[in-house]
Parts: sequence; C-alpha cells; structure tokens
Amino acid sequence: MAKVGKRTRSAREAFVGKDLISVEDAVALIKQAASAKFDETLEVAMNLGVDPRHADQMVRGVVTLPNGTGKTVRVAVFARGAKADEAKAAGADIVGAEDLMETIQSGKIEFDRCIATPDMMPLVGRLGKILGPRNLMPNPKVGTVTMDVKSAVEAAKGGEVQFKVEKAGVIHAGVGKMSFEADKLAQNVRAFVDAVNRAKPAGAKGTYLKKVSLSSTMGPGVSVDLTSATSH
Repeated sequence: MAKVGKRTRSAREAFVGKDLISVEDAVALIKQAASAKFDETLEVAMNLGVDPRHADQMVRGVVTLPNGTGKTVRVAVFARGAKADEAKAAGADIVGAEDLMETIQSGKIEFDRCIATPDMMPLVGRLGKILGPRNLMPNPKVGTVTMDVKSAVEAAKGGEVQFKVEKAGVIHAGVGKMSFEADKLAQNVRAFVDAVNRAKPAGAKGTYLKKVSLSSTMGPGVSVDLTSATSH
C-alpha cells in the first residue's frame, strides 16, 4: 500500500466529518488544504441521474465562467483563406487545413480546443478516431463548428469550459485555480453547476442532479450541499 505523506494525511483529517457543506465552506477548506508546489485547479465532479448510452440522456454543453479558468488554452482552427486569417487575428495558436490534419495524424496534438468552419468538417471527420476520445472533435452544439471563428477563438481563450457526461453519468471539469479569491471560485462553481442543470436532457428520469463534489488537483474531495451549489 502506498505510503501517505504528512500533508496528505493532515488534509484528509481536516475533511473528516465535513459533508454536504456550502460551496463557500468547501472552497475555504480546499484552499487551506492545497499544498502542492504548483497552482492547483479547483475540480468539480457532478453525479447525474442519466444513462449516456441513450441519445436522449446525453448531457453536453459549454459555459463561460465569470472569472475565467486561469488556464492558458491552446486553440487549433481548421479554416482556409479569409477565415484562416480571421482565426490568426483572433489569437488561434495553430491554423491550417490538410497540413493540420497530417500533423494530427502523425500524433502531434499541441492544442486543448479544436474549432472548424463547416466546410472543413469532411476533412476533420477523418480525424474522429483521434480527436473523439480526447473530447477535441469540433461540434456545432458547443459552438466549435462555426463561421464565426473570431468569437469561437476568443471564447475558448476567455474562460469557456466544455462539458460532456461520461459513461457512469459523471461530469468533471476544472473551474479555476486555487490562487483565485474564494468568492470568485464559488461564483465559477455555481456558473458551472447552473449550466449543467440547464443542459438537462429530455430523457432524464427521476433525480437529475445527485451529487456535487469539489477537490483540488492533488487533494481529497468534499461533497457540497446541492442547494448551495446552484444560484438562487
């Protein structure tokens, strides 16, 4: 069994008996316990009452966090001509067409978000097996297949977070850095939870939002009171 370090042990002890607490209390507890040598991310995990194997229970969407993510997002754009120029001017890190497809096929994926103009989708479609499992496939539902390349690039760079439910009905996301002020982290948590709530699919039966937990990248998790996790 792996040896638990002093810091990890004391962090876990601080969390004992703390369950279903307010978002503010959870953030304060996590900030206090975050002791890694880097600026950890505040992670949110949501357990939903859906079975994503059914198309009418798939949950996916996008939200712009009020205080950003604190993360530098590298953006790749599939576009040609004037739209390629627009993407570069908006701050895209990589812009291309066939050349970008070949780079990705060679295994070089140096970006966190992929955007494409609609006319490029036949080309991008060939990369489904590579981009799909990494949740990088452009999709019109989350605004990454669009002619408005400028807005899509700016949104990706400005604190937009995509979410998609996993097989077990869980959604994970990073919603800010532990160096953020506590109230800004709490605002980001509520904005994210509200967006997932709004994305409730037609096929969801029974209780949709079952559990919301918060943790830092390296720290233990704590479940928060559901009424506290949503905006009032």
